[in-house]
Amino acid sequence: MSLAERIDAAIDAALINRIVGCVVMVNRDGKQVYARAAGLADREAGRPLATDAIFRLASVTKPIVATTVLRMADLGLLSVEDEVTKFLPWFTPKAPDGSTPSIRIRDLLTHTSGITYDVPANVAAGLAGPILSLEQNLRNLAEAPLAFVPGTAWAYGMSIDVLGGVAAAINGSSLEDAVARYVGGPLGMTDTHFFVTDEKRLAVPYADGRPPLRMADPQTVTDDQGGQTVFSPGRICNRDAPQSGGAGMAGTAADVMKLIEVYNGGTLLKPETVKAALANQIGPIARRASDAGKKFSFIGAVIEDPEAAGSPCPAGTVDWGGAWGHNWIVDPSSKLSIVVCTNTAFEGCNGPFRDDIIAAIYG
Repeated sequence: MSLAERIDAAIDAALINRIVGCVVMVNRDGKQVYARAAGLADREAGRPLATDAIFRLASVTKPIVATTVLRMADLGLLSVEDEVTKFLPWFTPKAPDGSTPSIRIRDLLTHTSGITYDVPANVAAGLAGPILSLEQNLRNLAEAPLAFVPGTAWAYGMSIDVLGGVAAAINGSSLEDAVARYVGGPLGMTDTHFFVTDEKRLAVPYADGRPPLRMADPQTVTDDQGGQTVFSPGRICNRDAPQSGGAGMAGTAADVMKLIEVYNGGTLLKPETVKAALANQIGPIARRASDAGKKFSFIGAVIEDPEAAGSPCPAGTVDWGGAWGHNWIVDPSSKLSIVVCTNTAFEGCNGPFRDDIIAAIYG
């Protein structure tokens, strides 16, 4: 079977009962070798999903904001070794021992800051939560204690939300304007924003089920580990929601591809910055037991041991996803860039569909 036939088979096997709709794109050497929109953007209305469909991006927002900050570093506006308080003097959360430790930009990029997703009710974590300004949201977050001293452990959380606050402060603007100035504009990511620009193209979100369940607002979804996440589908249409650098953007699969191609031969960043962004940046620090064989770079998880990771992707491959139902891969050794956007959480992010697409591409 050809590459296209293998991917088509994986998509067709998942449609209806596992995912409602998807857009899958694959580039090799900077050129598109596969692109398909399949399934429905709105199952109940019978609206097909188009390749230019707009998706709520969730954590696919993170590499966009990280790239914004890396470009600002290339331009001399900051250093990854700078302390966060250089730009946000009031962001001084306490360590478990009551001290006020230094948090560096590096710690935010790598999720070694001690900031997690275990946050108070007055903090909006991106997918849901109170409607307030970005600064007030981060000020509320600063009142919550850190889980550990920065630089001593790894934990996924709101680090990139704080990074977004840094970018906005340096640019003297909203985070939306900072992203547009340094990344979205130069790359032509015209459909990627912290609010929806064209609701007619917005994909309706669904939750895991057989078949998937159309999301209410709010909607609690249970993952395969028993954890629960609250989603608010209408949030992306509210311009007053805090611009969450960790989970607040919407955009198209094509725009996401433009972003990750920066790390596979693109010219937006300096070559040495791209190299650093794809490398292990947490050293010997351990991640979760479920992440065996993987460390963390400046933009996502990096495979160091494919066998331990149980992945067909080669060492050096970087990947991540988004809870609304997406995943992406940058494989610099094979010059492969892969974007999978679905409207089904969590299946499209870290469910079997993700593995099926990877197996089809590397099969």
